[in-house]
Amino acid sequence: MDDDRAALTAEFQRVMLAGTARMKREFGYNPTRFQRMVAEKGAVGAAKQLLADRSTTSDGFTTLWENNHLGLSVEAHALLPRFKMLFTTEELGHARHHHELHDFDVDGFLRNIGDDLP
Repeated sequence: MDDDRAALTAEFQRVMLAGTARMKREFGYNPTRFQRMVAEKGAVGAAKQLLADRSTTSDGFTTLWENNHLGLSVEAHALLPRFKMLFTTEELGHARHHHELHDFDVDGFLRNIGDDLP
């Protein structure tokens, strides 16, 4: 089980970093603060830190919302079935709630994403 979790953690890190490259390429956003957090804590640790603060919206989330790309957010990735085991029920609830506050159709996103990653 620990090997599975380690592999999943590594995959989450790879996917999140690929997403940062996509953001820069597609709409000129370079999430340097998030990249710094990932370098310090790993992608799962960075995600957990962002998901822990229910009172604020990160600059990155706001930028993704403004560019209609919330499917690239940390919160969206945490909700993907393949990565859910990396997060607590509370963290996943926060991720879902945060998207719903911004009129993002979480269920539609999850239904349409299938096995493809954003």
